[in-house]
Amino acid sequence: VVATIVPEEDMPYLADGTPVDICLNPLGVPSRMNVGQVLETHLGVAAKALGFKVATPIFDGIKEDAIWDFMSEAKKVDGVNLVGGGEGGKARPRRPDEPEGQGYTWIGDGKDGTTGGKSTLYDGRTGEAFHNPVVVGMIYILKLGHLVADKIHARAVGPYSLVTQQPLGGKAQYGGQRFGE
Repeated sequence: VVATIVPEEDMPYLADGTPVDICLNPLGVPSRMNVGQVLETHLGVAAKALGFKVATPIFDGIKEDAIWDFMSEAKKVDGVNLVGGGEGGKARPRRPDEPEGQGYTWIGDGKDGTTGGKSTLYDGRTGEAFHNPVVVGMIYILKLGHLVADKIHARAVGPYSLVTQQPLGGKAQYGGQRFGE
């Protein structure tokens, strides 16, 4: 479901100015029982930073600990801005010896109770930082080809079954609403 389409300059953006392509409602994760979507997001960021592609078997995928290990390695290799890197969840500014990163501001690593794998996002309209850190990453999104314009169908009068005297079923037979079960 697409809630709204806005220009790129109105989309939230990362610290380096990289805009977010798509925003997903977090309520869609538990309601669809798809926690793997969040793990895939984290793994996608780590894979991009480390320069490798990931393909896992469908029912024997990567373990959560391995994802956190990849994320820790990505922080070292990619030089992303580190915030709250294990000091009890307290945010700290980037040290001068830490190189500039890819716009991701990591809040801890998640293993010590800090909010791991989240980034600070900025409102595209006001430029102000959002109050809470947000999970931002790379994920595979597939647009389904089921469009309403292809599925919509209506009829007033049309063909009927000779046996039941009810309308035929389906759009292809110019069917209508039937009674019964």
